Amino acid sequence: MSEPDIDLPGDWENDGGTRRTRRPHRGRRALLIILLILVVLVAAAGIIAARYLTSLNNSYEKRTTISIDDDRSGDTAGENFLLLGSDKRSPEAAAAEKVSGQRSDVMMLVHVPADHSGAYVMSFPRDLYVDIPGHGKDRINSAIEYGGVPLVVNTVEDYTGAHIDHVGLIDFEGIQGLVDALGGVDVQVPKEFTSNGVEFTQGSMHMDGKTALVFARERKTFADGDFQRNRDQQALLKGIIGELLDRDTLSSPSKISDTVEVVSPYLTTDDALTGSQLVKLGMSLRGIRGSDIDYLSVPYGDPYTTKGGASVVGSDEAGMKELKKALADDTMDQYVEDQENS
Repeated sequence: MSEPDIDLPGDWENDGGTRRTRRPHRGRRALLIILLILVVLVAAAGIIAARYLTSLNNSYEKRTTISIDDDRSGDTAGENFLLLGSDKRSPEAAAAEKVSGQRSDVMMLVHVPADHSGAYVMSFPRDLYVDIPGHGKDRINSAIEYGGVPLVVNTVEDYTGAHIDHVGLIDFEGIQGLVDALGGVDVQVPKEFTSNGVEFTQGSMHMDGKTALVFARERKTFADGDFQRNRDQQALLKGIIGELLDRDTLSSPSKISDTVEVVSPYLTTDDALTGSQLVKLGMSLRGIRGSDIDYLSVPYGDPYTTKGGASVVGSDEAGMKELKKALADDTMDQYVEDQENS
């Protein structure tokens, strides 16, 4: 029998290695696309029957793959994953909401240090005004419309100095399927509001997939718009993490299988992110818990209006210099501590 391409977990256990004590996390602007890496970690950590692994790999292969240029700049210790959330709607929904095209409203860089002791999730404001190769300055989320995922990769590498090892994109509709596959999630709603006929009350609220999608998308209700939406997305993310890392989920091959089966058709990854690569990553991170993940934003400046009338978010060159150094030196733990103490 050939070796299967993907491993799935029973229970996760510490392998006896030394793990550092983690600090409380500020978690300022975590976004939804981390769910991709979490699904990967859950799917890859552990060993079960070969026939089940083969079946799971077949589900994973339902994703779409793309090629990204190997001759790219940037050199960073550890591994970096660019994770994107695409809010591409159906034609009917797009017409009703007066939107068009594909937007990467969720964008984050996930840095895994060389010692694989945790992960650092860095989100980008969608209106961050940056240089987009070949197109001049524009909002960072417009790169996907100009040149697809490869251009987003080049843009983020130029801005952060970090070499992107792998990239993954998930359509927002996959969020709904993921939450339903998990049997719903409990979310701590930061602020009460009503959207699409759904009342969200402050405090713990159990959400199914449809409700979670409404919760994650709403921004017009809030005075601070996208910033409150990001806080709500963070709350949903934590609910998903909690359910994914729950012992009942990890010990249920059928639930994990259903999750991967549902989400895979909504995934796009680079063609090098194979099942075997996921196994390698998952096994190296099998001791990771929610407390081992730091959430932060890339540094950014104040909002302003360009001469052309576009509302954008300015960059923070001094702050980015510090972040670039931390990524290059693999000292993100010290960088986060310095940010928390500043």
